[in-house]
Amino acid sequence: MKYKLQRNMSLLLALLVVMASLLVQPFSVQAAGTVDIDAESAILVDAETGKIIYSKNPDVALPPASMTKMMTEYLVWEAIEKGQISWDTTTQISDYPYSISADSTFSGVGLTQNKDYTVKQLYEAMAINSDNGTTIALAELIAGSEGEFVKLMNKKAEEMGLPDYKFVNASGLANEDLGKNHPKGTEPDANNLLSARSAALLAYNLINDYPKALEISSIPEATFEDQTIRNWNWMLSHDKKDASSLTQFYYEGVDGLKTGYTDLAGYCFTGTAERDGQRLISVVMKTKSDEARFKQTAKLFDYGFQNFQTKELFAKGYQLKDNKTLPVAKGKADTVEIATNKAVKVPLKNGEEKKYTIKYHINKDKLNKNGELKAPVKKGEKIGTAEVVFKGKNDYGYIFDANANDTVDIVTTEAVEKDNWFMLLLGSIGAFFSNLFSTIVDTVKGWF
Repeated sequence: MKYKLQRNMSLLLALLVVMASLLVQPFSVQAAGTVDIDAESAILVDAETGKIIYSKNPDVALPPASMTKMMTEYLVWEAIEKGQISWDTTTQISDYPYSISADSTFSGVGLTQNKDYTVKQLYEAMAINSDNGTTIALAELIAGSEGEFVKLMNKKAEEMGLPDYKFVNASGLANEDLGKNHPKGTEPDANNLLSARSAALLAYNLINDYPKALEISSIPEATFEDQTIRNWNWMLSHDKKDASSLTQFYYEGVDGLKTGYTDLAGYCFTGTAERDGQRLISVVMKTKSDEARFKQTAKLFDYGFQNFQTKELFAKGYQLKDNKTLPVAKGKADTVEIATNKAVKVPLKNGEEKKYTIKYHINKDKLNKNGELKAPVKKGEKIGTAEVVFKGKNDYGYIFDANANDTVDIVTTEAVEKDNWFMLLLGSIGAFFSNLFSTIVDTVKGWF
């Protein structure tokens, strides 16, 4: 009896262990593929495709603080590209940016009046040290006044398709901090606004249109006149001797992009990192401290690099098994082959490759009433689109128009000439007698 009781107890314990392992294992698997970000709003984007890998309240418009300067940076690069200014163009500091630079409560390098500064000097102070006075000086140089520059900022935001934005100044400070100098046409208590999605899209445009911007944003420290200025991005490789407290935040591959802080905005950061040819863009908004914004960004990057890899999912020339051809009317060939005109790249989460399929959408305007293409048909002629379909959960979409990535064109792979008039005539005669014969047969059948 005692032996049976011990044996039953052993079996019960073994059963409990098995049940516990079954309960724990699914949780462990799930936890490995997720991330929890301690920020009001956050987003992680694949920089090549614009595919969103993770998002948390991505469409809530919040004050971006100095992340606003990404738009100012973009407009400086654009002005240089258009030949309006150059890196060697010089300007002097007006009373307004001088007063901001002289205010010790703001980020500043200490500008001097009645002195020439180059665009390169001003830009580096803005992009590396987040200087506000140099930002305003660049805005005045490009547009004549910060008020006119703000108009350029909002116009460019519209062109980029930023979904949630409002620019009221070039620096990211609250307008009330600018006092009587707040830009003309804006309210004295107004703030810049961006959602995490918009900040990511702004960063995407900046580094794709002007990739050399990363050469400057990745500089951990630089010399401005006779002083050393440091980058507020602690995830860069700072000098261990002079900034030992910052080395704990170093993250391999980070080369940008822009920090931000105000009392209202909290601690923000738009970051970007590249590893093994894969680049990610991250945004965290309204975190609790300097340290938190970089720790949360590191969690985002870890999640992206460990769980996703951008791969060519469908090669150029891909054909659906049962839709390789279309019928052709009045052509020298009865059919023509069709295929996709370019490859489809997607940041794939580990184990989800088989969840993607392609669906054809043939342009009905290209077909006659019998569903045929009418000859002649040109090689490479677009006859529809192929849509990438994801059959799974947590598809966050893209930061811009998904059609740019979720669809590719379906084209003909060869040309089909129109049949000559004699063959078309024979075909018409054959069709006529065939229809006539069918009519006679049907009539005869009706007699019986």
